Amino acid sequence: MAVMSEINGSGAGKDHFTKRQTLLVAASTVVAAALGVGCVFAVQDAFAAGDASSAQQYTGQPAAGLHGGYGYGGGYGGGVSGQSGSSSGSAGSASGSASESGSDADPFGGNAYGQASGTTTAATAAQSRGIVLIDTQLGYQSAEAAGTGIVLTASGEILTNNHVIEGATSITVTDAGKTYTATVVGDDPTDDIAVLQLQGASGLATARLDTTHSVSEGEAVTGVGNAEGGGTLVAATGEVTGLDKTITTEAEQSAASETLHGLIETDAAIEPGDSGGPLFDSSNKVIGIDTAASSSGAADGYAIPITTALVIAKEIEAGNAGGNINIGYPAFLGIELGETDASGLGSAQGDASSAGAQIAGVVANGPAEEAGLSAGDVITAIDGTAVDSADALQSVLTAHAPGDDVSLTWTDTAGQSHTALVTLTQGPAA
Repeated sequence: MAVMSEINGSGAGKDHFTKRQTLLVAASTVVAAALGVGCVFAVQDAFAAGDASSAQQYTGQPAAGLHGGYGYGGGYGGGVSGQSGSSSGSAGSASGSASESGSDADPFGGNAYGQASGTTTAATAAQSRGIVLIDTQLGYQSAEAAGTGIVLTASGEILTNNHVIEGATSITVTDAGKTYTATVVGDDPTDDIAVLQLQGASGLATARLDTTHSVSEGEAVTGVGNAEGGGTLVAATGEVTGLDKTITTEAEQSAASETLHGLIETDAAIEPGDSGGPLFDSSNKVIGIDTAASSSGAADGYAIPITTALVIAKEIEAGNAGGNINIGYPAFLGIELGETDASGLGSAQGDASSAGAQIAGVVANGPAEEAGLSAGDVITAIDGTAVDSADALQSVLTAHAPGDDVSLTWTDTAGQSHTALVTLTQGPAA
């Protein structure tokens, strides 16, 4: 497996793959900067190079080079120095490389990833059965996004990619023209799977799943999804070009490295917004979940096999948390963490003699701010258990649920120690 330390969108001789997750619709730089959120879309676009490849994640809307994002998955953000991000909405260049600038560009202005267009048409009635449009609000990033999902049950269980709903503070799903509010049943960020539940849904048409078909190279397939966030289902035809493929994304900013294994490769032109949508066989049965695609050159897409996705979905539906699986929403402390050195000491502000997790900022009206914490403070313990690093803080908070009360101990910038009871709230989808 090839691993590259740095990848540029315009790098000569390099092929790039990007997760076709949530398509950025709008973002406010002013609000994002005010929140102290740098890399506001660092979790939203990932690149890989080559077959069984390494990828580099990149940011979306610029945010004045502030620190990493707020409080997902255990109550805090990435804790690394943010940099001005590029717009994921600017049009791809003629050479097919991903554009890295133009934050005011129309997010629908051409193919934002420069991918060569394949054969696409409106999805047929058979291809639209049990396939839904997903729209999310990312409240802490002042943005909206769009993706696709697959109806598993008539009562409204929806299968999609985790990255489609990651960071969402509200989710709506549209099925056959009717829009529902959705909640997160659970997710598996490592394997990029999530299950949603529609509120008040009944009698929905479910997708036709093919769990016995043995996928082979050369067979005809069709990818269907909410391409470019256009609000309609679009079908892209192609063939299976590879099996059991691996893509590794490379850590950058607050986005951690991740690897997806066992993927189906196709030359169907998978677009931004298609993530979570079906890869159909020639009988219009689902054999995979559209997840990633080439950002340059000829169309080259990737899908998670439906059999793999359903194994994970069943664990989520059963409420079996643990391993890679999270049930429901994470607890939220509402802080942004600053950089720390290897010993966990705050590197920029506060009492550098105190080991702990240093705070770079707090969410307005969040639990941390209401308890009196502010930028520069260093969290040193939770419920009497010492916290000596950002990772330690995350580990402790991940074990808690929204509504839990925790005793928080911290040292302020004057070196004074404080302890307060804090009630954790519900965070964005992890």
